[in-house]
Amino acid sequence: MAPTEFTVPPDRPAYRLKRLLLGPPLISERLRDQTLSNPMALGVLASDCISSTAYGSEEILRILVPVIGIASFSLLMPLTAVIILVLVLLTLSYRDVVSVYTRAGGSYVVARENFGPNVAQIAAVALLIDYIVTVAVQTAAGTDALISLAHLLGNGFTGIDHLKVPLSVAVVIVLMYGNLRGLREAGKLFAAPAYLFMLAVGAMLVVGLVRMLIDGHLPHADLRAAGALPLGHSGSGLLYGATLFITLRAFANGGSSLTGLEAISNGVSAFRPPQGVNARRTLVAMSCVLGVMVLGVSALAHYTHAIPYTDGNPTVIAQEADLLFGSGRFGTVALVYVQLATALILYTGANTPFTGFPFLASFVAEDSFLPRQLTRRGHRLAFSNGILVLTALALALLLVTRGNVDRLVSLYAIGVFTGFTMAGAGLTAYHWRRREAGRTWRLAVNIAAAVVSALVVLIFAFTKFTEGAWLVVVLFPLGVWALIRVNRRYRAEAAAMEDLPTAVADRSPWGRHVVFVLVDNMDLATLKALRYAHRLGPDEIRAVHFMVDEAHTRRLMTAWEESRGTTVPLEVVACPDRRLRRAVAELALRTTAGGRTALTLLLPRRTYTPVIGRVLHRGTGERFARALESLPDVAVTILPFDVERAVERLRERA
Repeated sequence: MAPTEFTVPPDRPAYRLKRLLLGPPLISERLRDQTLSNPMALGVLASDCISSTAYGSEEILRILVPVIGIASFSLLMPLTAVIILVLVLLTLSYRDVVSVYTRAGGSYVVARENFGPNVAQIAAVALLIDYIVTVAVQTAAGTDALISLAHLLGNGFTGIDHLKVPLSVAVVIVLMYGNLRGLREAGKLFAAPAYLFMLAVGAMLVVGLVRMLIDGHLPHADLRAAGALPLGHSGSGLLYGATLFITLRAFANGGSSLTGLEAISNGVSAFRPPQGVNARRTLVAMSCVLGVMVLGVSALAHYTHAIPYTDGNPTVIAQEADLLFGSGRFGTVALVYVQLATALILYTGANTPFTGFPFLASFVAEDSFLPRQLTRRGHRLAFSNGILVLTALALALLLVTRGNVDRLVSLYAIGVFTGFTMAGAGLTAYHWRRREAGRTWRLAVNIAAAVVSALVVLIFAFTKFTEGAWLVVVLFPLGVWALIRVNRRYRAEAAAMEDLPTAVADRSPWGRHVVFVLVDNMDLATLKALRYAHRLGPDEIRAVHFMVDEAHTRRLMTAWEESRGTTVPLEVVACPDRRLRRAVAELALRTTAGGRTALTLLLPRRTYTPVIGRVLHRGTGERFARALESLPDVAVTILPFDVERAVERLRERA
């Protein structure tokens, strides 16, 4: 007899589609090649931080203009200076973070190592929320940049505001796709816009400086244009008539300029060796660029009086570009470039969470505070599950808020500055326990960073509570509680495993083994199950059919008697109340009574293609398994039989 030939089953259509969309799979050894050079890392990881330049100053003015009017442009500069001081302090603190903790994870790893895993979940929840909101904020702001361009160019293109949400959703999906292809591909795709945006803002600052030197002033925006925020009444004094509460609200809004600062510490492992040194250099470069750009955009707003609009369009930075470059052909080209670069950097700023969120989620999952599926790398060595979770949550947030940047900013900075607080406090505890060179300086920096960040959290929670911050305040404790509950479940399972006697799986307490094959039809799936039952070598094999339809049972018995495929007799058990799972459980309990008999239930399951299978196959096997798995001395095995493959083989023979 000729030996039977076996062939490897062909790839499923879903896998072939995945390979077509994402490219060939990367082997694990390629993981060390999926790293970034410093210039590439600056473009990929710093996009979120640098892109906040496009809306940080505007968010300050959005609070001040309706209250103190034109005086807002004078108060803008002192508030920006305070934000720059906070930036310097946080940069020094995070420079210490990437020096000490060269593994990705940022404030989460710092808090875990210094305060324990439970306290570290505060940082985990803060950063996870921040990443989700960042994707929504950045994409919505990027769409605003495009809509602002249409508003400024006019020509009938101002009626596209209704496209804001669909366009933002489409961008999130594109970002997801780019990251599912892998880190190197994402870097190539998303690094360039950061440099294009730096060039755009640099050109604006140079043109503004030249015009100031030549003309002694810059052109002013129309403060009373249709759609602009209504002007409040200017006052006098230290805060130009603004109350302390309003000033703190404006500062909190402007604090959104510092979001993304932690991205480099969360992605240290993406750098080439030496990772700590390269991450530190990139962090300092990013902070310097951010500081210059934020200060420059605020200064231009101060001199041009670019005013926020009620619906967000045109944006402040778009008005600045329009005023600086003028209305000629060169001015139009320059405006288009600035706005396209702004849209690109904002869109790709949303890419930073697609790097940070999956890494952080994998660390939290490794510590057993999130499902362990988040630790697995996918087809292209990216943490695919984390990317998909982030995409789903960000899209939901975009749809709920309708892409309103002002509403999203209210959810934004609490998570960011909570992470800053945990990082500063953790580094303080780290250096307090060690006697090392520069200890006093490092303690001072990190204590100051922790205190200032905590104050910003309190300011933001207090001043923005009714504008959406309440949601984050509520989600924080719920999120920490949920993560700790997940950990308790994992620890309970681990404790149950440790409580097992030594080599319990190698000893059998049973004297007899019985196999039941549950029969619904006389077909190839049933015959395959019976053949498998014989291979188990049990003491007894029984084919059992539970009768719920007498006519069907008679046909089955006739087919069974006429079949030459088995010599095992068919046993019929009446089930008049049609409660199949209960009837099977009762028979299993009677069989295993006494504790000396082990029972294996074999459930033949016919499988089809995914769509047809859901229609033709009822999925009773899984339901039976769930209902019976808790019975003592009972094991349930589902035996799949590929009907479509069997049909194909039959056609090949024909």
